[in-house]
Formats: sequence, structure tokens, C-alpha cells
Amino acid sequence: MTSSRKLWEGVYPAATTQFAEDLSVDIDATQRVLTALVDDGVDGLIMLGTCGENNSLEPQEKRAVLKAAKEAVGDRVPLIAGVSEFTTARAVDFARDAEKLGMDAIMLLPAMVYVPTPEELQAHFRTVASATSLSVMLYNNPPAYRVGVDFATLEALRDVSNVVAIKESAPDPRRFTDVFNRFGDRYTVMAGLDDVALEGLFLGASGWVSGLTSAFPTESVRLVQAFNEGKYDEALAIYRWFMPLLHLDAEHDLVQSIKLAEQIMGRGSERVRLPRLPLTGQRRKDVIAWVEQCAATQPSKLQAQAA
Repeated sequence: MTSSRKLWEGVYPAATTQFAEDLSVDIDATQRVLTALVDDGVDGLIMLGTCGENNSLEPQEKRAVLKAAKEAVGDRVPLIAGVSEFTTARAVDFARDAEKLGMDAIMLLPAMVYVPTPEELQAHFRTVASATSLSVMLYNNPPAYRVGVDFATLEALRDVSNVVAIKESAPDPRRFTDVFNRFGDRYTVMAGLDDVALEGLFLGASGWVSGLTSAFPTESVRLVQAFNEGKYDEALAIYRWFMPLLHLDAEHDLVQSIKLAEQIMGRGSERVRLPRLPLTGQRRKDVIAWVEQCAATQPSKLQAQAA
């Protein structure tokens, strides 16, 4: 790893991919989003995750985004490439290209669309991990991908040395304890669902892969810092302030909601690619109201005013 910061610790926003008015990838705007997040103190960046609209990009666009991320961020923080492909062969090719483009690790998802058996899931993960020397974080999100990274799979992958971490996005926080009880320190676990993030930290997660950090990075970073400093009352206060927005990360329209929040906060555009469409109607009004309420009561601004 080239970054001076350690992998899998702190706050890793799942960064958005920015689009121009014609919905082509806007490389300059994407780079501005990334550098702003790093300037605001995040500990790493997840490129081409769900919020990066991985499966809405063409293969060459994905590679262009990774190249742009490396150019913009350099070695300031670890860069993690989401690997989310329809076939194992395509995932292998992309993981190899991510390594060539200077990524520090990959976040590996099950193959898209097809729901695998446990044996097929294990074969997919093993094959992709074996094709790269990069560290691998597996992504467990049963509600979104209709398959869970079960204990049999984690057991079967014990011998794959570069499979080192799990992004845990199951909504049941008991999963954190079950993983630690079963596997000890074999796998580093990161909280992957925004509205279970503080619970995950209390239960042993080393950090937080976050969606809403893209709109409110200062508070996200401070939440984890406060927790790590043992200032649990402060961490809980930030978490409770943030929760109306954090719930958006568990909804199917999370990308549209997060991008709208970014736009309101002056950090990006809400443009998304079909099949997604920008939020409309009451849903749009609700999200705007929640973002504006959080902005009006933003802890970092209130502290600055008090000082």
C-alpha cells in the first residue's frame, strides 16, 4: 500500500461519480468531490461502490474514474476500488486493472444479478482475490444483493491471505459479534450501513464505510474520532443529530438521496444515470427538508458560532 494511512481504519466515504448535463462522466467534478472529502479529513475513499454507480458505467469509464482518483488524491489516503461485475472473468480483469491504476485495495462484491450458491460465491471470491496482490474487503449486504456472505464462506476463505476485511452491511448488529466470536482477528470488520455505524463501532468495527459522509464529512469524521477518544457522549450526540439522514443509506434510492444531499451542501450534483432518476414529489421534499434541518443544526457550525 502506498498511502501513509492504514487500511480499514476511520471513515471511508463511498464516493459519488459526477456526471455532466449530458450524463457523461464529469472527471473534473468527480476529482473535486474526492479532493474536498480528503481535505475534510476522511481516512480513505471507496471508488465505484453503489454510490459511485459502478454498474451504470461502461468498462472504460470505470477505469477512467480510477485513474482520475489516483491523479487527484495521490497517496494522501488509501483508495479502494469497488469490484462489481456480472461475471467472475470480468471481475478478475477489473481487479487486475485496479491494481495497475494504483489502487490500494479492492472491495469485492458477489457477481451481479445471478444469485449464487455458497459454493459459487466462494469460487467467485477466491478466483478474483487470487488474481491480484491487493488486499480484499468482501462486501456483505444481503438486502441489496440477495445473498449473504455466510460463515461457511468466510471459513472457506481463511486460507486466502489477501482477503482481510469485511464491509458489514447486514442490518442486524448482532452480526458484528457473531463474526468476531467465530473468527477472532482473522478478518477486519468495517461498519457498512450508515444507520448501524455507531453500533458497529461499539461492537468492534475498525471504521465506517459511509454514504452520507459525502454530504457531511466533518461530522462523520468527528463522530469516529470522538468514539476513538472515548468521548462517547459526543459521538452519540452527533449520531442522533445525523440519524434522519443516515436512514437514507438503507433505502433503495440511497444514491439519489445522497447525491441530492451533496448538491444541497454545495459538494456535487444530483445527476444520476438511468435506470435511476432524480428524486421527485414528496420524497424529494422530505429529503430536502431533512438535509436542510441537519445543515441548520450542524454541530461543527454551532460550535464555531459559540466560539
